[in-house]
Amino acid sequence: MSKNPFPRGLRARLTLAIAVLVILVVAASFGAIYRGTGQQLRKQLDRDLVAQAGAFAAALPGDADNQHNLTAVISRYVTHQPFRASSQLLYARLPDGRVITNEPALLGVQEEGESEPESPASRREEALAAAKLRAAPEGFTTIDAADLGGLRIYVRPVSRQGVAVAHVAVGEPLAPVVRAQHGVARTFLVAGLLALLAAIITGFLLAARVAQPLRRMAGTAAEVNAGDLSHRIGPIGASDEIQVLADSFDHMLDRLDDAFARQRAFVSDASHELRTPLTVVRGQLEVLARQPNVTHEEVVRVTRLVSAETERMERLVDDLLMLAKTEEGSPLERRRIDLSEYVGDMFNALSLTADRNFELGKVSDVSIEADPDRLAQIIHNLTQNAVAHTQEGGLVRLSAAANGRYVRFAVEDDGPGIPPDQRDRIFDRFHRTDISRARATGGSGLGLAIARALVQAHGGRIRARESPEGGARLEFDLPR
Repeated sequence: MSKNPFPRGLRARLTLAIAVLVILVVAASFGAIYRGTGQQLRKQLDRDLVAQAGAFAAALPGDADNQHNLTAVISRYVTHQPFRASSQLLYARLPDGRVITNEPALLGVQEEGESEPESPASRREEALAAAKLRAAPEGFTTIDAADLGGLRIYVRPVSRQGVAVAHVAVGEPLAPVVRAQHGVARTFLVAGLLALLAAIITGFLLAARVAQPLRRMAGTAAEVNAGDLSHRIGPIGASDEIQVLADSFDHMLDRLDDAFARQRAFVSDASHELRTPLTVVRGQLEVLARQPNVTHEEVVRVTRLVSAETERMERLVDDLLMLAKTEEGSPLERRRIDLSEYVGDMFNALSLTADRNFELGKVSDVSIEADPDRLAQIIHNLTQNAVAHTQEGGLVRLSAAANGRYVRFAVEDDGPGIPPDQRDRIFDRFHRTDISRARATGGSGLGLAIARALVQAHGGRIRARESPEGGARLEFDLPR
């Protein structure tokens, strides 16, 4: 299988990307400046040629009939301006075909014997260039001249008294333009290499700075994947975006750690609470199995005891599942509830559940957005807690009063109350302030924990206080 030719590491890829970007920018800038420099110099050269051609034409005499005088003036004009590789070529083309120039060799009009010996190929090349120069049309023309390279020519007609007396031409080599463009190319080559080197170094350092926190995050992820959820990334001193990513990763780990902790607590609590009824059931069955002659009364007793413990386990499992669903964010089915009617119906149903002195306190005539089934479960759990901690005929009072943006529900009793050091702990799983009484009444120790989870799911808060009646007051606030 063929290997990927591109680098895979973040530092290498980022460095390569920056280097490619610099190369593209330098290349685009070089193309624009190289072309712009050539065009600007050529335009300036054309303006100079037009001016020189105008001066050349102005120097010709105004008499169209005196050809001898015209030839002499042209000869004197071009003779005073000899042609060199860095100067201008001047020539005039007369109507009779004669050409007068300051560089006869270039236009092929020199006398025999004046030229140095040349190869036939060179002579053919020079003759072709000379023919092109002599036949150059009016306006601008670029001709490749032997030993000179490009030659820019401007030709214009000269008329005297309405008669064309000559065509004057001015030419200048393009070598200075080419040298200027080559200088630009050399400058850009050196500057481009330095810029590319600086870009590679800067890109590598920048990529290393970006990759360092990412490597740290990858290391933390590897530790978490190995099963250790205690690792956190923390502040990394990087850019805001990477720090936000690190904070989000830590927040995710916090939630995962909390979820695993709740799962471990769920398993531990369930196994602890289920161990007692299972032990009772197994012990009773073993006692029954060891008896040689089992009476009907003994079977009935064991059956009744096993059924009670089984029902206890069923309630425990149901409460644990309810608590787990609530803590995991089970969705609520919120509806608008008429508070006075709803609490009145709840009070009528609760007053029939135990032999207690139930009282209905203040109930505000407002409405509230809540899940009616879950709200009923909260009130039922708090009420059953009050019933479990009061004697027959004891007071259990229910109230629901609006308080600004919240509605405060309260369940009070005249029982023994809750010690101050226990008020924050009674909402924990399986916490009992009176273990013997809770076991006697069959409580699982999850009622108040479920109530707290449901209140928090509604966006509210719950607390335990002392009742004016001397017992406990459990109250919770729900947003309206």
